[in-house]
Amino acid sequence: MPRPSMPDPQRIHEVVVVGSGFSGLGQLLALRRAGITDVVLLEKADALGGTWRDNTYPGCACDIPSHMYSLSTVPHPGWSRSYSPQPEIRDYLERLADDHDLRGHVRFGQEMTGATWDEQERTWVVHTRAGTSWRARFLVSGMGPLHVPHVPDLPGAASFTGPAFHSARWDHDVDLRGKRVAVIGTGASAIQFVPQIAGVAAEVQLYQRTPAWVLPKNDKPLTGRRRAFFERHPVLHRAYRAGLYAGLESRAVAFHRRPALLRPAEWVARKHIGRSITDPDLVAKLTPDYSIGCKRILVSNDYYPALARPDVEVITGGVREVRGSSIVDGDGTERDVDVIVYGTGFHVTDAFDRLEIRGRGGRTLREVWASHGMATHLGMTVSDFPNLFFLLGPNTGLGHNSVVFMIECQTRYVAQAITAVHGSGMGGLDVRAEVQQRSNAAVQHRLGRGIWTRGGCTSWYLDAAGVNRTIWPGFTVRYWFETRRFAPSDFEFFGRAADAAATRTPGETAREATPETDEDRATAAV
Repeated sequence: MPRPSMPDPQRIHEVVVVGSGFSGLGQLLALRRAGITDVVLLEKADALGGTWRDNTYPGCACDIPSHMYSLSTVPHPGWSRSYSPQPEIRDYLERLADDHDLRGHVRFGQEMTGATWDEQERTWVVHTRAGTSWRARFLVSGMGPLHVPHVPDLPGAASFTGPAFHSARWDHDVDLRGKRVAVIGTGASAIQFVPQIAGVAAEVQLYQRTPAWVLPKNDKPLTGRRRAFFERHPVLHRAYRAGLYAGLESRAVAFHRRPALLRPAEWVARKHIGRSITDPDLVAKLTPDYSIGCKRILVSNDYYPALARPDVEVITGGVREVRGSSIVDGDGTERDVDVIVYGTGFHVTDAFDRLEIRGRGGRTLREVWASHGMATHLGMTVSDFPNLFFLLGPNTGLGHNSVVFMIECQTRYVAQAITAVHGSGMGGLDVRAEVQQRSNAAVQHRLGRGIWTRGGCTSWYLDAAGVNRTIWPGFTVRYWFETRRFAPSDFEFFGRAADAAATRTPGETAREATPETDEDRATAAV
């Protein structure tokens, strides 16, 4: 196990990046291409991989086609299936770090708990659970939205006598064979692991609050011949990837412009239920009463067959309380339980409430967003929090395409922004309040036309006020267009770089780079 690294209290790094998933590692690569090498990546765990390290539940896999689930600058032709299983995705990230010599930037055992902007020094002081502090001119959060498990506060849950764990913290020491397992939640993780434990456990009690629309999953093994072909012909592999991207991107029309175009998909989903479920009562339980697309559309071929098993029961009355070794549902029925598995998702719209990020004037990000909602410019920057960037921040999630595309747009933009500060001779930048307000208003206006808002459901895309703070409203091509060139006029530049440079350890100055070409900027398009 890697030992936690201790920072030099006198050293000010150029950039601190937080998190070692696609976002964090992608940002390291983008900064290196820009010639910025004084970078430290803080990782809370003892290994790389982000959400693909944490989620090891049975059946864990991507629900985006494999060949779209890698960086365009580091494509992977060797996926074994149409939809990559978790071990292969994590292996890709490990090899990415090794092949590009990124591990030297990583400091393990450093979980960020907060950060404070030092106005006098014009640096961020990053605080960690280990009690260490790291200083940097620029701070980039690559933590992503799916890293803090949401466990519901059920009455009596603390009294449960058996093992209980969240799917993102799967306890592989618990043997489910012959056990009565209660699964609470029916989201994207549950539809993957429930088929894996059904038939292993003596019985599965599936507590469903709201059913999901589930489409067939066109998943199949990819032959060794096909993998070798893509390996030998990278141009054709890139063309194949571009075709996948275009197909996924076309779905944005239905999600964001013409929700009526989703009706054929709803018909397919209904037929998908009917092919596996013959019990009309169970069909009714599993058929949503909201428009398809309002919540995340899921894909699975084995979920409905698993629910049709005699040893699986779908319970829709909710959970009233937990009593020692049993669960009482909303109808008052009590069932004995040996193990509880929470498939209840993550803290998304409130994920940053757990961090003490303090910007100009001493105000915390939590306070600012509590007053005005999670407002940003392009999902990356927040006014009065200078030199701070978020990757996969508010309103940059997707329901129709690969978020890796969004990550590449953002990491390139961040590298351009930092390069622009270097080129200006200034010490930092802060997004203009009016730019942020205009950017956020445009996003919310476009969201008002989409299925996420008009579909008749409540989803994890919405915050406590019912505002969608998660999804990017429209084509990812539009996001690429808006982020392809960093716009200095959107920001206020401040300070002198010479002042900041004087506080650095000798020999640790940031290297400056020639701006990217238009051709370089376009690489993320496929």
